[in-house]
Amino acid sequence: MAKHSYTTNIIGGKYRGKKIKIPAIDTTRSSKARLKESFFNRLQFDIMGAVFVEMFAGSGSVGLEALSRGAEKIYFLEKNKTAFATLRQNVDAMEPQKCELLFGDSFENIKQVIKTLRENGEKAYFYLDPPFAIREGMDDIYKQTLAAMERLPKEIVRMVTIEHMTGLKLPRRIGALEKEKSKKFGKTTLSYYV
Repeated sequence: MAKHSYTTNIIGGKYRGKKIKIPAIDTTRSSKARLKESFFNRLQFDIMGAVFVEMFAGSGSVGLEALSRGAEKIYFLEKNKTAFATLRQNVDAMEPQKCELLFGDSFENIKQVIKTLRENGEKAYFYLDPPFAIREGMDDIYKQTLAAMERLPKEIVRMVTIEHMTGLKLPRRIGALEKEKSKKFGKTTLSYYV
């Protein structure tokens, strides 16, 4: 049986309309256009020249949107081989010199990103889109994700956004972070922490 190839579009910025590949749907979920539009409306011009970290990057659709809208440096963290190969192709078709791809366990690789940001004295926007916990083998993914958020040193954080199942109630405070707001998009919700 032939493999389907899926695509999504960059919705704003200098690469607006550019198609990016997304891996087979059972590998990752691509963030919906309406959700991405809302997220980047929240950031507005703050993304210009910023550092952006996409954890559980999949195809990199959110980080590449940030790149298109003027982010200066993007870190992509992904452990699925198929998704990572697609991510690499997408990045190579845009501005690979502004992107750093880390293959492997996101919870391990985030430590390297934290170290680099600290050494460079940089603050970043973090976007976390863990696989929904209903998927096999993902039962404690949110527990691990919240623990990773708790360990983020406040001096490197501009904002942390987590894309999660709407039914999941997240704490008001996570480490040094405080929830600013949550916005629902059907089965998916974006929660912003500052």
